[in-house]
Amino acid sequence: MRKWWLYFLMIFVLGVGSFAFVKYQKTDKIVKEEQGVLQSVGEAYELIRKESVHETTEKQLIEGAINGMAGALKDPYSTYYTEEEAKMHREQLSDERVGIGAEITESQGRFIIVSPVKDSPAEKAGLKPYDEIVQVNGERTDGKTLTELLALIRGEEGTSLKMTVYRPSEDRHVELNMTRAAITQTTVNSKVLVSEGKNIGYISIKVFGEKTAEEWYKNTNELLKQKITALIVDVRSNPGGYLKSVEQVIGSLVQPNTTYAYMENATGNQEPLQVTNNRMGFKYDEQLKTLPVVLLQDEGSASASEVLSAALKDLRRASIIGVKSFGKGTVQETWPLSNGGELKLSTHKWLTPKREWIHGKGIKATLEVEQNPLFHMKLPPITGNFKEGDFSDNIQSVQEVLKAQGYSVSRVDGYFDRTTAKAIEEYSKKHQLTNGNKMDDTFLFALHEEMVKYRNNLDNDLQLQMAIGFINHQLK
Repeated sequence: MRKWWLYFLMIFVLGVGSFAFVKYQKTDKIVKEEQGVLQSVGEAYELIRKESVHETTEKQLIEGAINGMAGALKDPYSTYYTEEEAKMHREQLSDERVGIGAEITESQGRFIIVSPVKDSPAEKAGLKPYDEIVQVNGERTDGKTLTELLALIRGEEGTSLKMTVYRPSEDRHVELNMTRAAITQTTVNSKVLVSEGKNIGYISIKVFGEKTAEEWYKNTNELLKQKITALIVDVRSNPGGYLKSVEQVIGSLVQPNTTYAYMENATGNQEPLQVTNNRMGFKYDEQLKTLPVVLLQDEGSASASEVLSAALKDLRRASIIGVKSFGKGTVQETWPLSNGGELKLSTHKWLTPKREWIHGKGIKATLEVEQNPLFHMKLPPITGNFKEGDFSDNIQSVQEVLKAQGYSVSRVDGYFDRTTAKAIEEYSKKHQLTNGNKMDDTFLFALHEEMVKYRNNLDNDLQLQMAIGFINHQLK
C-alpha cells in the first residue's frame, strides 16, 4: 500500500501539471517520465527509512524533498516554508502579531530584553530593558535558539504566560505574569524637520505591509496639516512587501492612470501596472502630487521599495539620494500546501516605467551619498564577558565599532587579541569606566548606549542631511 506521503507528492506534482495543461497537451512520453520520477522518489524514501543509520521521520523526509525541489531552481527567492516558518513569514507583513510586545536580542546564548513596546503586556507586567529571560512557563531557555524562544512566547490571544527573568540592576530573579495580546506593528513613521525656517516632512516606511497604505494616508495628512513645503521618503533597509501597498503610495504622488511598472510573465508578455482612482482606497490630499519629493535608499532597499524608487525616478517625480539599491526584480507568489507549509515561487519579472529590468543591477541614486560606516554596523551586544583568546561574532561587532571610532584594532574577525584589549582599555579610560581592558557588561553596555545615541542624532545621518540640503537648494 502506498504511503500517504507519496500520494501527497503526486497531488503536488499533478497539481503543477494541471496548471500547465492549459498551455499544452501532455504526451504519453511526458506522463511516463513523470510517473518514473515519482517512482524513484518513492524508492529513495523506502531505502532511507529502512537502511539509513540516521533516524528520520516521514515529516522530515517530505519537507526535505520539497526543499530539494525548490532548491533545484537555483533561485534564492523560491523557497519552501515549514508550517511554523510560514506563520512567522505572514506575521512579518501583518499589521498585528500575537505576543507580549518586547524586542529581544541574543548574546552568547542569553536572551536579553532590548525594550518592551509601549502599553504592551510586557511593559504592563514590569519587564525592563536588560532583563535576561531565564524561563518561559517553567521551561528553561538554555540551549534554545531565538526562533525556539519566540515559539514559546507566542500563542493564542488572551492566554497567560509566566516568565522568569534575571534583573542585573537588582542582582535577582523576577517572576512576571502577562497575558498575550495582539500587538499592532507600525510600518510608517513621520515627523517634521525644521531647516532654514521651512517645515520639511520626513516619512519612513520599514516594510510594505497590510496596513502600510492606511498608515501612509494618516501620516501624510498629519504632515500636510503642519504646512510642510517638501517631503523626504525614507525606504532605507526596506526589504519590500506587498505590491498593492506600493501602488497606494505611488498613486498618492502621481496623476491617475500613470503606469508605474510593468509585469512580465514567463512567456515574455508585459502588462502595464497603473494607478487608478477606483483602486486607491483613500482620497489623498492633492497637494501631495505637487510637493517636491526626495527619496532615501540604500543597498538594503529591495523589491517593493525598488518599485517605488524606480517609479518616482523614471516619472521624474522624485530625486533619489543614497547609494544603489539591492536589485531584486522578480515577484513571488505563495501557495499553501496540505502539510501546513507554503511554497513560494518566482513567477514574474517587474520592469520600471522605462521597461528596464533592475534584477542584479539595482537602481542608481540621482545623488550618490555614502552613509557613515557606524550607521551600517551591527549594534554591539548589551551584555557578555569575553577575554583575550576568545572568538565570537559579538567580539567582531565590537572590533568593527571601535575601529570605525578611530581606535587602533589590528583585526576585525572576532578574535580577541592584544590590540583589541588595548582599544577597550583606551575606550574605558576615555569614558571613565572601571572595567580596565575587560570586555564585560560594563563596557558593552556603555558602547551599546553610545551607538544608539549616535544613530538617534540626525546630524550624524549624512544621507538625510544631504536630502535636507538638496531640498533647501531646490526651494530657493
